[in-house]
Formats: sequence, structure tokens, C-alpha cells
Amino acid sequence: MTNRRFGLERMRAALADVVAEFGLDGGDSELLYLGNNAVFLLRRAEAVVRITRSTTLHERVRKGVRLARWLESVEAPTVRLADLSPQPVQTGDLLATIWRYIPDSGGISVEDLGRVLRQFHALDPTAVDLPRWDPVGTARRRISDSEALTDEHRRFLLEWCDRLEPEVEALNESTPPRLIHGDAHVGNMLRGPDGEVVLCDFDSSCVGPSGADLATPATAEIWFQRSGMHARLAAAYGRDITSEPDWPVLRQARELTYIAGGAPLLDSSPGIAEEFAHRINSWMNRDTSRPWTPWARLSVSSQP
Repeated sequence: MTNRRFGLERMRAALADVVAEFGLDGGDSELLYLGNNAVFLLRRAEAVVRITRSTTLHERVRKGVRLARWLESVEAPTVRLADLSPQPVQTGDLLATIWRYIPDSGGISVEDLGRVLRQFHALDPTAVDLPRWDPVGTARRRISDSEALTDEHRRFLLEWCDRLEPEVEALNESTPPRLIHGDAHVGNMLRGPDGEVVLCDFDSSCVGPSGADLATPATAEIWFQRSGMHARLAAAYGRDITSEPDWPVLRQARELTYIAGGAPLLDSSPGIAEEFAHRINSWMNRDTSRPWTPWARLSVSSQP
């Protein structure tokens, strides 16, 4: 594929726009992550820039900014937006946000995730205007943002959405609403120089069943073969989501998210399309023998 719609070259051009908009020093920019967002470190500016790799999920970015400002006001264990305005900032048909840089000292554990999630889930879910948990709606928007989906894969994903949607709606109605992170894993945490652990990436945050956050590591263990992660999280949090009646719906919602997340990226990097087809085929056949590969690893490794 030569048309890299959300490829690294375009992300670097968007970064240049953001740097110019705010007069930041971007001469030492470093790519940290290239998945559903492109994340760049501006070390001298002590800032991190996140740029969307979708044109249909802008409200998620704006919501993340609202939530981040409130989380700072209540001193929650989360990263902070940079003191720049306006945020988010538009660059072409993409949105970007700028965050304060926290030098990561590493050593994040699943036990840290369990502890921080308990704090996060205890926050007031009504304090900020947040959407309800809607993994199906998000998947549909990602599907609509894809220019390279085959008709067969598009039909498969949309039919899956149709089947799962009423089950998600029923779960939303039957469980207490909680503030949930929406993409809870150790890769969305940082340990600063002071030793404190914080959550980052609020694009998926919403109000919904707290079990949705616990289902993320449990489902990742199945498909990415991250052995032992779920048991350790369950012990740290004090709850085993896989033993609860809602687990089948939560698992499917996460599996749909893991697969549909690649749809807008199909024509951005070689290797993404192959992995996308592998995920669909293995899910349909319930074949977990060949683990899934994170989109970010494929995106970065395939860039020139």
C-alpha cells in the first residue's frame, strides 16, 4: 500500500502544525507511540503531544480534555494537560492535545493498575458531562472511518455490532454507573520521579459498568497471551470479573474494540491489514493459538 492515510509522515506534519500554533520547541521531537493516536515527546518543551488517527472520534478527544481538567481539580491520580489554550487544537481534519511531560521511571505493575482503578472508580460519575459506555457506537464510527475495509469484513463487523448492541444497552441499564477509564492497562500508566503512579489516555473514558475496565486485562490475556495478568489484577482489585454473569458481554465488547480499532489504520501501514484479518479469522474460529500483535508495534516497525 502506498497511500498511508494516517501514516507517520502525516502525523509528523500535524505535529509541526501544533508546534507552530503554540510556539513550542519541537526540534527534539521523539515518537513514543503510533497506534490509534500518534504520541510525540517534546523533551525540551517538557510536553507530550497526542494526535488522533481518526476523523470520526473528535468528541472523544474533547471529552477527554473536559475530564482531564476536572480530574486535576480533584487531585486524582492522573496526568495533567499542559497550560496551553485552546485545547484540543485542530490540525487539518485531526485533533491534538498537549500534556505535561512526566519522566517515566518505569516499574508499573498490574497491582498498581488495580489500586489506581479502585480510586478512579470511586470518583463521582456525575461531576463531568460524560457519555455512557458505548463500545458498539465507537466501533461503528471506526468502521465508517475506514477507506480500505473489504465488503466482507465491513458486513461481518456491522452484523456483530447489531447483535451486541442490545446486550450492551441491557448491561448499562442493570449495573450501577461508575466513572470508568475505558482502556485500562499498564501501558496507560506512568510512574513519575516521585514514585506516584498516574493514569493517562482518557479518550475512552465514560460512565458505565466498572467491570468494563477489569475486562480489558482479562481479554488481553486471552488474545495477546499475557499470562497471569488477570489473576494478579483480580487479587489487587478484589474482584474476578471472569466469574461474574456479565463477563461474556464485557469480553465481546472488548474483543470488538480490539478488532475495530484497526479499521481506520488499514491503509496507513503495511502489516496492519494482515493483522486485522488475522484477528477477525481467529475470533470467528475461537483460535487463540497465535497471539494478536498490538497495532502500535506494527505501525512503528513498518515505517520507512
